[in-house]
Amino acid sequence: MAKLKTGRHTSALKELRKSIRRRKQNLLYKNKIKQIKKQFLESLANKDINLAKELLKQFYKIVDKAAKIHFIHKNKAARLKSNLSKKLNTIIVSQPT
Repeated sequence: MAKLKTGRHTSALKELRKSIRRRKQNLLYKNKIKQIKKQFLESLANKDINLAKELLKQFYKIVDKAAKIHFIHKNKAARLKSNLSKKLNTIIVSQPT
């Protein structure tokens, strides 16, 4: 491809297209992580343990995928998963049998 009349290089235009695609994908991961975390915390507040366990599985899956594509760092992914599992375990332990 040749240079455009405006003086912009085609490589810069391609990078722009790539960054737009990456932004869309990153926003999907960001919103999904926030959404599942919010639902998880609401289920804990309502003492719905079974729903919380299912949401925790979904959260693990989406966070691992985000770490795999380097949207978040692997240590942050581990920290997020650890914090939510601790919250679930404190609810399970505090419940009478």
